[in-house]
Amino acid sequence: MPDKSVELLAAYWTLAGDTYPGAPSEISPFSLQSRAEAAARAGWRGMGLVHADLVHNVAKLGLPAMRSIFQDNGIKHLEVEFLTDWHLDGQLRADSDRVRDELLDIAGELGARSLKVAGGLFEQGAPDISRMRDAFAVLCDRAGPCGVNVVIEFLPFSSVNTIDRAIAVTEGVRPNGGLLVDTWHVARGGMSFDEIGKIPLELIKSIELDDASNAVVESLLNDSTHHRKLCGEGDLDVPEFIQQVVNVGYRGPWGVELISAQLRKLPLEVAAKRAFDTTITQFENIKFPA
Repeated sequence: MPDKSVELLAAYWTLAGDTYPGAPSEISPFSLQSRAEAAARAGWRGMGLVHADLVHNVAKLGLPAMRSIFQDNGIKHLEVEFLTDWHLDGQLRADSDRVRDELLDIAGELGARSLKVAGGLFEQGAPDISRMRDAFAVLCDRAGPCGVNVVIEFLPFSSVNTIDRAIAVTEGVRPNGGLLVDTWHVARGGMSFDEIGKIPLELIKSIELDDASNAVVESLLNDSTHHRKLCGEGDLDVPEFIQQVVNVGYRGPWGVELISAQLRKLPLEVAAKRAFDTTITQFENIKFPA
């Protein structure tokens, strides 16, 4: 049986229904309440929320009602996303700062644990580490009073696309700054799971589990957006990934990010249960320290 301390967090796209990153609308067709209730029934203890859906629900429901929905359904771990261009200048940075402020202000009110960000999304070549570290410090300082961690996802289609680059940008910057380590990102970035062992524990702020076929479907972006698989239904060794993270010492909630054209067409209750059940099974033989 999995360790009883394992708590799973459904990342936004896992329960969002028929939408996807970059869709004409990223707002879930399912109400926030229906998602929280389906998550609770399936066993989830956390949820993720994207900017468009957050702003929509704040306007529709208000923050007190949103807090009640999460509390009533035992959803105690929240993460918000997704911030890009935080390290740039000019209008792109101004637009990013507006989204940043909205995300962090709402995250603080809801008691969210982390803000997920990209590191040089769609940028080619090596990142300017010094400049990015300075900008990351500013971002972490803005998030600090809200009680929120800032976590960089080292996406394979970004300039911060490896564990080494991600450590270089984040190590020693701020206590609330770190990384989100995702099964798909590590595998598709050409890294082995044992490389997770070189990440300092204090930098591992969030985790996301998912699976994939060995072959990339068309492009990395297309594969990421439409063809991730339920844990255990692809070719990646998800238990090995989990074990490596456990060995480093991580003991927080485990996010599950299933961005899948197949999953998003399923009824909400079915998607919530299948995603939970297939993921929790991956923990059956994990060796946790006594």
